[in-house]
Amino acid sequence: MDTRRFKSFIVIVDSGSITRAADILHVAQPALSQQLAALEEHFGQKLLIRSQQGVTMTDAGQAVYRHAQIILRQMEQARADVSAAGNSLAGRVSVGLVPFSSAATLSVDLLAETRKRHPGILLHLTESVGQTYSQMIMNGRLEMALIHGTGPIKGVRFEPLLKEEFYLVAHREFGIKADDAALPISALDGVPMLMPPAYNFVRRAVDTAFSRSKISLKVVAEVEIVRTLGRSVDQGLGATIMPKAIADRLMGESREPLVCRLISPRLEETLSLCVSDQTRLSEPASAVKDILTELASRLQA
Repeated sequence: MDTRRFKSFIVIVDSGSITRAADILHVAQPALSQQLAALEEHFGQKLLIRSQQGVTMTDAGQAVYRHAQIILRQMEQARADVSAAGNSLAGRVSVGLVPFSSAATLSVDLLAETRKRHPGILLHLTESVGQTYSQMIMNGRLEMALIHGTGPIKGVRFEPLLKEEFYLVAHREFGIKADDAALPISALDGVPMLMPPAYNFVRRAVDTAFSRSKISLKVVAEVEIVRTLGRSVDQGLGATIMPKAIADRLMGESREPLVCRLISPRLEETLSLCVSDQTRLSEPASAVKDILTELASRLQA
């Protein structure tokens, strides 16, 4: 099997169409279609369904996509191991860090520590709001991720690392006093809030807490960019509720008189390290996992 066909298949799926994939790969569309046909003939299965909207994978296509990611990563790791034989660890390691969490604050430290300890490792970091990390791990697009939750999800393994408490951050013009005591959720009834979209784990946790307390959550804007969120809170456009690490960042970057208060009843979520339960981590990936676990433990201290 020519591994180039696997690469072409992955690009077709990721780009959503054969035409776009041909442009990305700089090959003629008929040639790319022939590669796809050869791949389908090899497996004796229809891998993609074509439509005017693009291509979608069949069940067989999803299986090939997952294994193609793993095979290409192993080939890449084999080349790196041969090049680095007798020397330090080398290879590409992909890590997902869920936004709006302590995980997002670890990216620079993870990069710095990896460069310091294992300069031969090429670290690929992503903070995606539109993709499910557990699915990306099962598909082989990521090797590990820090995400909210403890599972179970078939195909991945969760290692809980720390609990994240949620805090309110608001401009003082909202009349919320600075206090070490936890702020009752009832005090936030009708307060304009800036939150991530409904599919975000932080938003779902906040929605659930307000619903259980029978308090209305008044969301005036959905913001997926931490910097924009901070500036909007600074301008008094709304308050927000975030895990402590993000709340601390908003407070630290602000020049306005903001208030940061713990929420009551306590609102918290578990941050877990998520890896495949089917594919063993490479040596470089294991080394990065150790660093990531170490950095997360410092947040808990």
